[in-house]
Amino acid sequence: MDKTVKLSLYFYGLFLFSSSVFAIEIITHNDSGLSLNFKNEENIRAIFSMRQRYWSNSEKIKVFVLADNHVVHKAFAKEKLAIFPHQLRRSWNRMTYTGTGQSPKTVNSVIEMIQKVKQTPYSIGYVDTLVSDDDIKVMGAR
Repeated sequence: MDKTVKLSLYFYGLFLFSSSVFAIEIITHNDSGLSLNFKNEENIRAIFSMRQRYWSNSEKIKVFVLADNHVVHKAFAKEKLAIFPHQLRRSWNRMTYTGTGQSPKTVNSVIEMIQKVKQTPYSIGYVDTLVSDDDIKVMGAR
């Protein structure tokens, strides 16, 4: 087998392996008093569609998302919210246009998502990588 083909197959295998190792995970700032049932798909959808605006301790939820065309955002919308990204965007646009709400803050990368959630109390976002940080809580992690 040609050396280039072997190298291509190796990187393709790494890509397949790495993309399936970590699932999309919801992350929050490690604030005390945050208690919501994140196993409930409706609850997660309400937060990220900006219908649920406050944590259980009455603090405003600060939502961070990736750009609509980002591969992780597409996977998040489909896997965790069970909707398409364009449906989510349409909902945000409708709330903004009617004055009943606003869109979440958009970040440019997963690294920026982690930084923003880490620096912003009462915030929430999502990632596709393993996060090990005392300032960030990975929902569902034990």
